Amino acid sequence: MNSSALDPLLRHLVDTVIGAEKPAGLLLTALLANGHVLIEGAPGIGKTTLAHTLASSMGGTFKRVQFTPDLLPADLLGYNLFRSDRGAFEFVPGPVFANCLLADEINRTSPRVQSALLESMNEGQVTIDGVTHILPQPFIVIATQNDTHATGTFPLPEPQLDRFLLSMEMSLPDAATQTEIILAHASRGSAPKSFPGLDLSREDILSLQKQAAEVPVSQAIARYITALCECLRKLAGSDQSVSIRASLALLKAARANAFLESAPAVYPDHVQAVFAAVMRHRILSDQDLDPMELIAMAVSKTEVP
Repeated sequence: MNSSALDPLLRHLVDTVIGAEKPAGLLLTALLANGHVLIEGAPGIGKTTLAHTLASSMGGTFKRVQFTPDLLPADLLGYNLFRSDRGAFEFVPGPVFANCLLADEINRTSPRVQSALLESMNEGQVTIDGVTHILPQPFIVIATQNDTHATGTFPLPEPQLDRFLLSMEMSLPDAATQTEIILAHASRGSAPKSFPGLDLSREDILSLQKQAAEVPVSQAIARYITALCECLRKLAGSDQSVSIRASLALLKAARANAFLESAPAVYPDHVQAVFAAVMRHRILSDQDLDPMELIAMAVSKTEVP
């Protein structure tokens, strides 16, 4: 099995959310890199639809959680329930026990619940009352986030943001694309789009992830990744702006991007293609600068091998 097995899934994502070619490609990149994705933007632009389409197209189990202010960590992770007939506690798993978890509007719940996801996203496990429970594999969290200036939102803490491999912003499409969306909905009414008959099993996805993780990386590319991250740290004005985890995330995403393009190795183009998505949610600047401006400056100032 090779990357061409994902072509039907990519077409299905693009057909489902018109104008979302780049976000669809980034979602598949994260899936191959075994990483989590944060999708940002205003309500009603297709964030949840895009995430739900990918999740429902994968083999394995899919769970969706609507994050609200009254959500509790136990509602997400699970809890121990005492069974009087057995005289013992029984673990009741929460929705995080799935191959794909859609965390809808993640910034509408409290920081306490947001942080409850940290262990599961980083370690692939959940610890309840001192007992560790392993999550199914593959495991990917696709979180959607509304504009942080919207009423009733809680900005994600820095450690939580660092657990997302990629982030992307979905903005309002241009007038022509909006017209195309209206016509597409009018032509099919309320009926769902036909499913393309994808046959990607859980084992297939794990196999593709393994192949993506084995794409060769030269010393020159490793030095290029390091130089990009060092330059971005200096531009942001803080050594803590880009962590080592961010550098490793860039490596994983570049490998996945190269595998998607059926390239024999990782090239500078693959690193540049995912650099913004890996870094935009991680930059902590002491200056009043747009993260995307800093990212563009880092790319332009760093010598390409």
